[in-house]
Amino acid sequence: MARLSAAAITEHLASLSAWNRDGEAIQREFMFPSFLEAVAFANRVAIEAERADHHPDILIRFRRVTLVYATHSESGLTRKDFDGARMADQVAEAR
Repeated sequence: MARLSAAAITEHLASLSAWNRDGEAIQREFMFPSFLEAVAFANRVAIEAERADHHPDILIRFRRVTLVYATHSESGLTRKDFDGARMADQVAEAR
């Protein structure tokens, strides 16, 4: 998977809501009504990430879940990272 250009990253970010670039990664924080719902969301993301064989960093802080995507093997962002972000958004919307 090829690393994306700066222009492609900007274009992909424009198509996502609430995701931000942080250096060579993208991240988003999700809020939930309870800790259990936050953990359930993280588990659903983990299942889908395993299916895609592309895994985010997941940080759970009580009712907040932060996801960070980067393609470490490419030392930057690839299409897989943005596919993962879209998947996470879909999981969040389905709850």
